[in-house]
Amino acid sequence: MRFPLTAEQEAVRARARALADQEFRERAARWDEREEYPWENVKQLVEAGFMGMTVPAAYGGQGRALLDVVLAIEQVARVCGVTGRLLVDSNLGPVGAIVHCGTEAQKQKYLPRVVRGDKPAIAITEPGAGSAASELETRAERDGDAWLLTGTKRWITGAGVSQTYVVLCRFDGIPGSAGIGALIVEAGTPGLAVTRRERAMGMRGIPEGEVVFDRCRVPGDNLLLPAGGFKRLMSAYNGQRLGAATVALGLAQGALEAAVRYAGERQQFGRPIGHFQGLRWMVADMALQVEAARQLVYRAAANAGHGLPDMIEAAMAKTLASETAVRVTNDALQIFGASGYSRDLPLERMVRDARMFTIGGGTVQMMRNLVAGAWLGRLDEPGL
Repeated sequence: MRFPLTAEQEAVRARARALADQEFRERAARWDEREEYPWENVKQLVEAGFMGMTVPAAYGGQGRALLDVVLAIEQVARVCGVTGRLLVDSNLGPVGAIVHCGTEAQKQKYLPRVVRGDKPAIAITEPGAGSAASELETRAERDGDAWLLTGTKRWITGAGVSQTYVVLCRFDGIPGSAGIGALIVEAGTPGLAVTRRERAMGMRGIPEGEVVFDRCRVPGDNLLLPAGGFKRLMSAYNGQRLGAATVALGLAQGALEAAVRYAGERQQFGRPIGHFQGLRWMVADMALQVEAARQLVYRAAANAGHGLPDMIEAAMAKTLASETAVRVTNDALQIFGASGYSRDLPLERMVRDARMFTIGGGTVQMMRNLVAGAWLGRLDEPGL
């Protein structure tokens, strides 16, 4: 890795790597097999200062730049995708929405909870609104000094364990994206119910659930953004996408490291299998793909500084990193042969975990549409 890092960033990276290797690696299979939320890991992340890294110091956080967070997520995701994923929501996505869009009172109330271990959830997807988020139907209707929230959200990461939900909804029946804003809803609010847990293929340690709002009464002070706030919310969501790209990158890096170790240890025909050209070329291609993805992820994070990542840079990073994770984890499993196919080794779990990142947070097809739109719209510029 040749991306320039400061001494402090190198220290963050080293601390996250040590914690992941010494503590998280041995537990990763448990969260998957039992579909259990990694509370032990959360406690250690809090103690190490990795929860709420982007939260300003005024609210108990460290106010770190986005690249610092990316470095930590990548190292954790190498050994446990689930723990890497919860770091995304506790530093980016819903946290970014509150940091950049919330009122002072909202920041004082909800951001310290993140530093103490809450992983907020962002609720966008609905049964009839996936990629077409602007078509969501969950509605908020004014009721005195409060809002009545009604609708159903699907595939909400952290449903049932998150204490805070950032819910995108339609205000006063205004159609299209112009009618969309967001409310902050606390777990336990009457009218909020987690009605089922999805039977997910991977990332099983974090619940993906259906959340139903039945005339859920939300205080007026919990209005994060009114109608017309869709673009600002999606801007904050670019952080979520970059976080997803980082978890995918970490999974790919972890699979590559495992494959390299095994190729040097496994003997066949009197020599390590890494001496055979067919496997050497596989390892080379894996390394090339991982490094290319890393450069896009790091660039998007570095360019964002303490703010939010650029939409196109985040889309490019997510597309390449997620597809790289699928290829590299599968190739690593192939290098392990039958052993890789066994649930006794982490490769089959990593393959399953990687698969969600080409879908969640915006499919790679939608990401390509964003990238293509930006480039096609610039064809008349000089030099392009």
